[in-house]
Amino acid sequence: MDHDISQRELRNNSGKVMRELRAGKSFVVTSNGTPIGELTPLNRRRFIPAAEAVGFFRTAPEIDYERLRADLDVIADQDPTPLA
Repeated sequence: MDHDISQRELRNNSGKVMRELRAGKSFVVTSNGTPIGELTPLNRRRFIPAAEAVGFFRTAPEIDYERLRADLDVIADQDPTPLA
């Protein structure tokens, strides 16, 4: 979490807190100094440079496409006949 905020501060500065949430900031809400909840943005978007993303995929396990297809065939019904 980025910042502790008291219940009173949340109440008195709700507009500012909402703007900061939109900007990606998270808060721990406290009551009498005790943490009682978290405020986090719903649509937090984080930019990841292309080189970093490629690095993640380089260490990913190799996919066995035949095994994947077999697993999917077990789960999904491939019969195109409409149900009654």
